[in-house]
Amino acid sequence: MTLLGLPTESFREGSIPVLETERLFLRAPRLGDAKHVAALANDKRIAENTRRLPHPYTRSDAEDFISSLDAGEIGFLITRHDETIVGACGIAAQDDAVPEIGYWLGVNHWGQGYATEAVRAVIDYAFTELGHESLQAGARVTNPASRRILEKCGFQWTGVGLCRIRALASSAPIDRFRLDRGLWTSLRSWRDVKRVA
Repeated sequence: MTLLGLPTESFREGSIPVLETERLFLRAPRLGDAKHVAALANDKRIAENTRRLPHPYTRSDAEDFISSLDAGEIGFLITRHDETIVGACGIAAQDDAVPEIGYWLGVNHWGQGYATEAVRAVIDYAFTELGHESLQAGARVTNPASRRILEKCGFQWTGVGLCRIRALASSAPIDRFRLDRGLWTSLRSWRDVKRVA
């Protein structure tokens, strides 16, 4: 992952870096992205596996998401290098708790490794630039693909809990995960050695 100094369109964009991975850019969302984000996120299979996405997901929902990101939350759009938007990823600060990583991808982009690549970039950013000591995440127990993403990124399972799912208008069981700085440092060193070999 590298931090890029690309031109920005707003103050919030100026405060959120652009992260670059092998195949992706992670950047701040812009109001001009709302139409594309809405088209991508308006899928019940995505909404039912996220905490906050409603279904149906409209352009107005996308505009609200983009304009409502606040100081306790960092949101990135995940784009391929050709600027195609494939999903979103972010970190939300919790009151007196460990920050939480969340993500979603458009259905047409599932199974290509984009989520793992994006989540790793956000984890690296959270530990190196934001100075977090640990991160948490969750995945619905009915979503083994998301669980695999978290495990590939080094998250450790900590138990099962209930989480309110907006698209379901009810709570659902989720697997809870945590990643501490020490484990991340070890895994990152191993990835760097593997890359050199």
